[in-house]
Amino acid sequence: MQWNRTTGMLNTLLLLIPLASSAALAQEVSKVGVIDFQSALMETAEMQAKSKELEAKYKPRNDELTQLSKELQDLQQKLQSASGNEALSLQNQAQRKQRDAQRKQEDLQSDFEYDRNEILQSGARAMQDVISKLAEEKGLDLVVDINTTLFVKPSLNLTAAATEAYNQQKQAP
Repeated sequence: MQWNRTTGMLNTLLLLIPLASSAALAQEVSKVGVIDFQSALMETAEMQAKSKELEAKYKPRNDELTQLSKELQDLQQKLQSASGNEALSLQNQAQRKQRDAQRKQEDLQSDFEYDRNEILQSGARAMQDVISKLAEEKGLDLVVDINTTLFVKPSLNLTAAATEAYNQQKQAP
């Protein structure tokens, strides 16, 4: 009976040793930073400028779609008072304009998303490099996105520092 009790205590101690060493390691490691990656990237001067460029690039096509929409509304109003062959002709015109507008809208959306994704991917790669350098400078072991955390001390938030570092990196010759 004494042997079983001693063996049981020994087994319990052996099970607790890994837990104790894990707790010691957890206390040893833990320089953590937090970043709102999306905000840090989108608030950079480069992304602000690229956003305006993208808007300007697609403005003429967007204006064309607005004009097509007005033309469609005009045709719909004329169609309400038309009859016979005139109504049939207006209806055909409206259908053609509707298909044309839909195709142009889809093309615009596709082209815009492609360009936006190219810009974001390039910026994200550069921001990841900035965050790595920032983490190294601050001696951080881990940087996590703020969207995956439940609570963060404001002093751990690197968002503003990352945006500033990104802007400085892009301004450097």
